[in-house]
Amino acid sequence: MAIKTKSRERESEQPIPVVKGICPMPNIAQLIGGKWKLIILQILIFQGMRRFNELRRRIDGITQTMLTNQLRALENDGLVQRKVYAEVPPRVEYSATPRALALKEVFLSMHDWWVEDEKRIQKPASGSKKLPH
Repeated sequence: MAIKTKSRERESEQPIPVVKGICPMPNIAQLIGGKWKLIILQILIFQGMRRFNELRRRIDGITQTMLTNQLRALENDGLVQRKVYAEVPPRVEYSATPRALALKEVFLSMHDWWVEDEKRIQKPASGSKKLPH
């Protein structure tokens, strides 16, 4: 059996990726962070174009004002495209831009992490007994 030394442990650790010496996480969090932006993006990336009221119905607990604000922020950041049709009443559709669609793998990775983490949490540790309900 090989003994792991401190230097071997350090070699196997992945370095934290940085761009030009600055961690991009604060910028990423500003773009897609928060409860509502992630949910909006998930719907638009995986389910395609949606009208405002469709989004509002699909997102439990979001107010009309909050949805409007989040959609505007996502549009300003180039993640959501808004298309207005000259009809009465006006019809507005929202869709993910190519920039947002590039996040698809990130969402899939987060999903995979969640599934694996749930399995780990639900699996009792070896040697421990599962308590009855």
